[in-house]
Amino acid sequence: MTPLFERYLGIDYSGAQTPSSSLTGLRVYSATRSQSPTEIHPPPSARKYWTRRGLAEWLAATLQEGPPTIVGIDHAFSFPLRYFDLHHLPLDWSHFLDDFHLYWPTDADGMYVDFIRDGLHGNGAARSGNARWRRLTEERCRAKSVFHFDVQGSVAKSTHAGLPWLRFLRQKLGADLHFWPFDGWMPPPGRSVIAEVYPALWSRCYPAERRNSHQHDAYSVARWLREADAERLLDRYFEPPMTSAERAIADVEGWIFCSPERN
Repeated sequence: MTPLFERYLGIDYSGAQTPSSSLTGLRVYSATRSQSPTEIHPPPSARKYWTRRGLAEWLAATLQEGPPTIVGIDHAFSFPLRYFDLHHLPLDWSHFLDDFHLYWPTDADGMYVDFIRDGLHGNGAARSGNARWRRLTEERCRAKSVFHFDVQGSVAKSTHAGLPWLRFLRQKLGADLHFWPFDGWMPPPGRSVIAEVYPALWSRCYPAERRNSHQHDAYSVARWLREADAERLLDRYFEPPMTSAERAIADVEGWIFCSPERN
């Protein structure tokens, strides 16, 4: 039985500054079946580091070219069920992305997440949540809420900055890219996959060497995905054990790849 993928991308995301800002906290590592993870730098330009816009455009082109790739990104792909209930939204992920983008256009030129939070642009107040709300998968991983801003270890800003770029990729690649688990829990053979990850589950497993924390998180994601696929374990994580009620929740809220089982 051969591995499911030929390439493994780990991305440490950042919601800082604007979509066109060069960000030291935005890092990408790539591995293949035969090569250990190495850092991927942006194409040569005046910007030394990746921008969110540049990364999304690079991902769209790279994944379209192939080969089958699994991408792990460390921000949330959806919100808690209570958000859907509060705002009377259908339990449909594509609709959620479109609706979110109307109120939080964080992919616009010159746009800071805080501009929308402060009411200067968009209408974030009409699509907000509570910092005490957590998704089921965040409870399992002991991760912070997607609405818990301005605290160490928060993914709120990166999530609010990153969701429009998931929408961009979905529009660009359509059925060629499998967004897990929203497009199904078991991806079709030969399809590239993008999944939410939590680097803290794996980063302590590997020595940091000379990598900073952002580099090491991206490295750890790419390395773990490569090793798990080599050991034929990914099928197990694509179909995590859960009850039918839990599965129904996760179909809407999303799931962190390799979330711990009940504890």
